[in-house]
Amino acid sequence: QVQLVESGGGTVQAGGSLRLSCAASGLTFSSYTMAWFRQAPGKEREFVAAHSGITYFANYADSVKGRFTISRENAKNTVYLQMNSLKPEDTAVYYCAADRSIATMTTSGYWGQGTQVIVSS
Repeated sequence: QVQLVESGGGTVQAGGSLRLSCAASGLTFSSYTMAWFRQAPGKEREFVAAHSGITYFANYADSVKGRFTISRENAKNTVYLQMNSLKPEDTAVYYCAADRSIATMTTSGYWGQGTQVIVSS
């Protein structure tokens, strides 16, 4: 049984930083693409960042490029999202997801329960 458990959310002032973690179990972590998505109140879920377990290539949404960094630690089956220079518009529930490919993640991937991030102005 695959489980993804996010942690590290909280409330921070604009300009501050947070690091989210996602611990995975029940899958061959090193071969999966791991990703972060977010959903703000009243908005659709949106892609934030992804990291391929095969190519180690990382890609980001334009809105977070230069501020957020995704990384993984295969020995701990954990993926991280370092968020710097946070803005109020980054306020959302952040979800960790896993799949063999980012292309199929929203339809067939595994998802965590989410962790709330609130950025106050």
